[in-house]
Amino acid sequence: MPGKRDRRGRTEEIAAEAPARKAEERLRHLGISLPEVPKPVAAYVPAVTTGNHVYTSGQLPLVAGKLLCPGKVGVEVTAEEAAEAARICALNALAAVRAELGSLDRVARVVKVTGYVASSEGFFDQPRVINGASNLLLEVFGEAGRHARSAVGVKALPLNAPVELEILVEITPGP
Repeated sequence: MPGKRDRRGRTEEIAAEAPARKAEERLRHLGISLPEVPKPVAAYVPAVTTGNHVYTSGQLPLVAGKLLCPGKVGVEVTAEEAAEAARICALNALAAVRAELGSLDRVARVVKVTGYVASSEGFFDQPRVINGASNLLLEVFGEAGRHARSAVGVKALPLNAPVELEILVEITPGP
């Protein structure tokens, strides 16, 4: 990923280095294609708009309907693989937001990211895993991608996923 990392793996300069472009143009510039919105695995919708916010449901690291690297982080899945899975979760969340709004250019800012990491006993590096998602959001939205965040270790996630991610974005008025 672009940008310099400090000793804790954080990419402080990504937002500052991101060109002054709209989100859809940044995606093209970065060579990122958003996937189709994953079909819900239970009784919910991928995203809901209320007022000037869009809330996504928990997004799993599904690629073409298939779970990327199932298992617990620290045993079957490495922290690096889990960070890539978190990035995929963020791409799926952005796809849900785009489907809800018609364009990511309506996103004024990313407000909050909540990441869940299926963690083995003794694994305590959940923040580094969720950086996979946070760094992507900074790449796509620049300063508007800087957000509040929780990175929570849990015993298990749906479908034996290593990571699940929710995002909350503020939007500009639109059609």
